Formats: sequence, structure tokens, C-alpha cells
Amino acid sequence: MLDREGFRPNVGIILLNHRNQVFWGKRIRTHSWQFPQGGIKHGESPEQAMFRELHEEVGLLPEHVRVVARTRDWLRYEVPQHFIRKDARGHYKGQKQIWFLLQLTGRDCDMNLRASNHPEFDAWRWHEYWVPLETVIEFKRQVYQLALSELARFLPKPQPNGAAGGNRYLRGNLRAPRRDATEASFEGSADGTF
Repeated sequence: MLDREGFRPNVGIILLNHRNQVFWGKRIRTHSWQFPQGGIKHGESPEQAMFRELHEEVGLLPEHVRVVARTRDWLRYEVPQHFIRKDARGHYKGQKQIWFLLQLTGRDCDMNLRASNHPEFDAWRWHEYWVPLETVIEFKRQVYQLALSELARFLPKPQPNGAAGGNRYLRGNLRAPRRDATEASFEGSADGTF
């Protein structure tokens, strides 16, 4: 589903722990890290799509989070032509996203990267709120900066007690990556859009 300008409606999710660290997911079989995100299906509201994507990509249910805020307007990025499937070129231009800021009210163990048959991430960790944008694929960096900046004023007061956080890899039966994400490698989604 594309709008008249060729942008696919999408949601982005910034998930906070009790220390205001953010969920940072490693895209499956790459060294590329990002926030959860995904397309809005026909008939879905942005909030419905956000909860669906949250469960599909992170395994969390609505009762595991509290919605803190969302961006006022759509944030857009264009996808370079060489990342677009040939049959979508000329129609598909990029993504327009509503970003949500969520507070985890559940526990780290509530997360399940294998909640769907098509996992997006193979590892995750908590990271400081201002993630290193140089690790995000270049064409998404400005949208990440805009979303983080707009939603920063809604950050809750960090809680001194709670689930263990830290800057470490968390995974189920998956091996931890051998190195930190310093490259912006990226693997396209199944439908050839980002």
C-alpha cells in the first residue's frame, strides 16, 4: 500500500527500559542494528500496526508496554534506487513513518525474537537513548534523529530499581555477534522495500 507520492505507511518503535535505555535489534544475519519498524496494513491504524509489529518482531504484547508518546506527523525517508526491487522502481519511493515511544512494563524475559515465522532480529541489547547514528544505514539516519529528538521530551524519569539492563547482547538460543555494530550493512525486507 503506497500513498500518492510513492511512500509506504510504516511505524517505528522506540522501546525504553526502566533506565531509559532503548531496545536495539540486530537485523538477522547482518551486523546492522535498528529499532523495530514495519508497514501499516490496509485498514490498520498506526497504533494497531505498532502493536502487531511489536509482537512480530520483539514478542511483546500490549500488556508488556505503556505508550508514552508518538510523533505528531509522518517522518519520511527515500530509499536509494539500488535497494528497490526492479518491479517496484518508479512506483515505490520510500517510507513515511509514525514513531512511537514505549515504556517496557514487563520484563526482559517477556521478549521473544522468534514470535513470528519471519524473525527480523537475531540479537538485541539495551543501548543509551542517543544511539550511534553512524551504525544506522545512511538513508534512515535523518528520520532516526528526528524521531529521537521529537520524542526525547517525553522520556519518563529513570527508575533506580528494575530489570537488569546494560549494554550487552541478549538472545535466546542464538549466538552473540562477534563484534559491535560499526557497519551499516542492510538486508532488504521480503517484499523488497525498507
